[in-house]
Amino acid sequence: MEFKDYYKTLGLEKGADADAVKKAYRKLAGKYHPDKNPGSKTAEDRFKEINEANEVLSDPEKKKRYDELGANWNQQGGPDGAYDWRQYAGQGAGGGRGRTRTFTQDDLGDIFGGEGGGGFSDFFETFFGGAGMAGGAGPGRGRQGGAWTGRQPPRPGDDYQADVEITLEEAYHGAKKIIEINGKKLRLQFKPGIADGKAIKLAGKGGKGMNGGPDGDFYLRIHVQPHPVLERRGDDLHMVLRLEVQDAVVGKTEEIQTLGGGVKLRIPPETDNGKVFRLKGQGMPVYDKPGEHGDLYVTVALALPKNLKTDEIEFFRQMAEARRK
Repeated sequence: MEFKDYYKTLGLEKGADADAVKKAYRKLAGKYHPDKNPGSKTAEDRFKEINEANEVLSDPEKKKRYDELGANWNQQGGPDGAYDWRQYAGQGAGGGRGRTRTFTQDDLGDIFGGEGGGGFSDFFETFFGGAGMAGGAGPGRGRQGGAWTGRQPPRPGDDYQADVEITLEEAYHGAKKIIEINGKKLRLQFKPGIADGKAIKLAGKGGKGMNGGPDGDFYLRIHVQPHPVLERRGDDLHMVLRLEVQDAVVGKTEEIQTLGGGVKLRIPPETDNGKVFRLKGQGMPVYDKPGEHGDLYVTVALALPKNLKTDEIEFFRQMAEARRK
């Protein structure tokens, strides 16, 4: 079996911790992502190597085995010392379920529509878990019921992973993206309210299985780009409203541009710096709960008026003198 130095692939020293692995992966994945290197086979191959390395080193159990066993990290012995292939047929050595849950078409159809026959599902807990073997075990004969069958054992296909970026506006209204996987274009439709970091599993869209093994899966992680004005915290949005002193003193009505449109906010007289106004229902849609929204919190930041005229400065001078009496 060819030894793959996953630390070297990510440009790390052996034994690097989880934070270092995460930072190195995100940096390299962004550099070699197919969207940034269209038509480059070299970048595509490098991207796959980076994903494979991250898949192992970001998983504590896999990383531990890799650090201890090196090239033999992914081999598992059976009870009598023979190689135990049952793990690749959906059963572990203890008779439990396999490494990755596979969603059916009925499970997946509710979230996404796809061209080319693909099914989609939200994948909540185990992002990037359960990839195929990094290398084969070599030719040999399988064993079934105590008798040698002479058959090659099944191997699951490799899992792939990629990042998808959307704007906060797209996260608010819902977004449609078209991606190409293995020569097929698939249409993804994200529900309103989808959060940054959410992981999505495209079942069966990874590498092809061998000898009857299942196809791998494709995992997408959602990245919501920062907004120049609004900050998202859960389902709520926060923003800062810069208000000149004279407007805070006498009060005014300010039009606030939310993701759902413009709304009017009445600023009462003598509003203090740091005052927070809550606009109910003007935050993000609550994911998978149509009609429900978070709130928008507007924090007042007072600013001095600029480019004052002589009579305006005199007005403030007189007011200051009057307030001292």
